[in-house]
Amino acid sequence: MNILVINGSPKGAASNTYRLTSAFLDGMRQGIQDIQTKELFISRMNIKPCLGCFACWNHTPGQCCIQDDMQQVIQDLLWADITIWSFPLYYFTVPGSLKNLIDRQLPMLLPFMEEKEGQVGNGNHPSRYDMSGKRTVVISTCGFYTAKGNYDGVYSLFDHLCGRGNYTTVFCGQGELFRVPELSVRTNEYLSYVKQAGQQYIKGGISRETQEQLDQLLLPREIFEACADASWGIDKGGTETGETITKKESDTLIFTRQMAALYCRENYSGKDIVLEMHYTDVEESYQILLGKDGSHVYTDGSLTATTMIETPVTVWRSIAAGEIRGDEAMMQGLYKVKGDFNLMLKWDTYFGGSRPQVEQVEAAPSKNTNMSIMLLPWIVLWAASAIHKTGGSLISIVVCALVPLIFYRNKKTVYDILSNALVTFFSVMMLAGCSEKWMLPLSYLSFGVMWFVSCFGKVPLTAHYSMNSYGGEDALQNVLFLKTNRILTMLWGVLYLLTSVFTWLLMRTPVSSFVGLVNSVLPVFMGLFTAWFQKWYPAKVAGGK
Repeated sequence: MNILVINGSPKGAASNTYRLTSAFLDGMRQGIQDIQTKELFISRMNIKPCLGCFACWNHTPGQCCIQDDMQQVIQDLLWADITIWSFPLYYFTVPGSLKNLIDRQLPMLLPFMEEKEGQVGNGNHPSRYDMSGKRTVVISTCGFYTAKGNYDGVYSLFDHLCGRGNYTTVFCGQGELFRVPELSVRTNEYLSYVKQAGQQYIKGGISRETQEQLDQLLLPREIFEACADASWGIDKGGTETGETITKKESDTLIFTRQMAALYCRENYSGKDIVLEMHYTDVEESYQILLGKDGSHVYTDGSLTATTMIETPVTVWRSIAAGEIRGDEAMMQGLYKVKGDFNLMLKWDTYFGGSRPQVEQVEAAPSKNTNMSIMLLPWIVLWAASAIHKTGGSLISIVVCALVPLIFYRNKKTVYDILSNALVTFFSVMMLAGCSEKWMLPLSYLSFGVMWFVSCFGKVPLTAHYSMNSYGGEDALQNVLFLKTNRILTMLWGVLYLLTSVFTWLLMRTPVSSFVGLVNSVLPVFMGLFTAWFQKWYPAKVAGGK
């Protein structure tokens, strides 16, 4: 199969639209192996405007009198089974250089008038060549927040060229975002849908589900337009005569304004936040007020910062562009955070405006891990068996049998499975006649070993459960999150290793029946310490201490 790409952007390979076209091509190549492609970059070609002399009709049929690159373009159009027209929207239609190429297709037509069934417009010219079976794709981006309502001129043009409904379109608003590295997460997500569309197209057609993804906005309108306005770096003001005066802003201020534009005001916490960005390499400071009405950037430092980030602007740009993870940069001491660290913990909540709210088919709710499920069998074993060995062991076995029923709403971890197996084992051993004075201390020992050993794995035990409050499984890629949980998991492991010793001693005293109650005191204090440490330690590291 032969595929011809006509890139009509003056920017050539640097075109935003060309990124979509490349993704579409990649998908087509995945969909079918036998593909030959040619790409024409109009900005590099010599294609002069049509003279309107009609020599190609009456003097040299099928041959233009202008000797330039258009002769090769016509040969490529005849060679192609699929032609992809790739261009940005210019004044609601195609760029001028591409319009020249379209005009110069006149030699491909015969001069006679004919009427076609289902044709658009009044009057038509038959093709000089057999073009049956050839397919057309039109890919374009524009600078408006949406493609809807802005491509009437393009639709009209290609309706006349191809016939209404005889070509496939991928039109995307907010095209300039594809050149913004800081938004690569969202734009790459969109490009994955374009690639999927290409794969489906070559096999027959783009599915409705994929088309719905392509029709989504990259950013909500309000956020996009704020980012777009900020990108020009122009401070507008009016004179008495009504003329607009402009003042060019620094690149750092432009970057800060764009970051502020991504604020999700629907996630306003009920309390205003003042984020101060101090860019140490350029000695510039700006404050971003995050309030219920949106975000505002202050350049005079007149507000009292609740959170201050001290960073080279180059580092923060790299983080925003996804070139380096923010947590890794923090651990390396590349930037510091002072004041309320809660903003950093919920950064994606406040600045996650890179995805518009759209109506989607309701998906099944994702399952979360639940530490209570892992702890429940142990708590029952320690409390009930210490009071009555046989009755407590039976209750523990019943609980272990019922726990799997809870997992239809929760995600299992290896520690849930291991806990159920160990508690069942110790319960069966006590029913078989083993002394609780040995089994209960051994159960605490095994529990402590499970925690302690997990510290040396890729993901410590507590991280499997606390990740639910920090973005889900994405948190498992966060170096600072893992280190915080590794420390806590180790401390909990040590606590239960020591508890096994206390239990062995208590089981040989008159208060042995209260061993479960006694051993619950230290975990309460450890729980309070954990809640404090989860906030204190990351803030300490962020401050460079």
